Amino acid sequence: MNRKYIVVLPFALLWVFLAAPVLFARPMADSSPGGRAAGVAASGTARNTAQTAAFSSGVQRGPRNFLNNEYYRESVRLTRLAQETYDYGDFDLAREYAEKAQENARLSDEYIALQLKIAEAGDAITAAEQRISWALGVRADRRYPREFAMAAASRDNAVSYFDGESWDAAIVSARQAIDALAFVEADPGVPLPAQYRVRPWSVSRDCFWNIAGRNWAYGDSLFWTRLYEANRSKLSDPGNPNLIHPGTILDIPSIRGEEREGLWNENTEYPSSR
Repeated sequence: MNRKYIVVLPFALLWVFLAAPVLFARPMADSSPGGRAAGVAASGTARNTAQTAAFSSGVQRGPRNFLNNEYYRESVRLTRLAQETYDYGDFDLAREYAEKAQENARLSDEYIALQLKIAEAGDAITAAEQRISWALGVRADRRYPREFAMAAASRDNAVSYFDGESWDAAIVSARQAIDALAFVEADPGVPLPAQYRVRPWSVSRDCFWNIAGRNWAYGDSLFWTRLYEANRSKLSDPGNPNLIHPGTILDIPSIRGEEREGLWNENTEYPSSR
């Protein structure tokens, strides 16, 4: 037959030589399905393990050795056969092998693209879990309960999407989990007081206005009504916010998701609530 019909053979060979370096550039350290998860576990030894376990999805992160697929191996085998039969002079069979090699190369490309997407989704979930574990370590579940709940729900959605093989949706949800905790700050160490014992006016000028304006309360006197409404039942005259007696223990409700506990202590240096 005319040799112009076997032009597909060089293209099949070219694919093998051009694609291999790109694919081998993918990290091979995580070649096992659990490789990524093991790496995360090794780097998180300083975390509270009980808390971390509560947010571990167990998502399989691999495989990462993408060249190890049946389509690629078959394309290599068929390319070799095409070259051998071409050298032997059986051009019809060489063309058949070359065409099949190209088809398997295409299937290998599709397989690799899928595996890359799966790996991206797994990595996104890993990043979300790391952020949630860090947030637990700084007590964000108590200091930022709304944001933490949003992050946990988004992480759970990401895992559900991953299990359902909706890779793009898993990536979006995992990133939403990270975004929900974007403004979580490191643990200030000392929680703000949840209660305050009223002192004499002559000593501290205690009133709802002044107490609300103190940094360990709200740092803004305009929030005095929050204090009043939370404590009016403790007043001798609930309808008169100007009359509070020394010794009365006032509750200081959280207004920004800040963590509060214990009774105010004049010897404790509290962080600012703002």
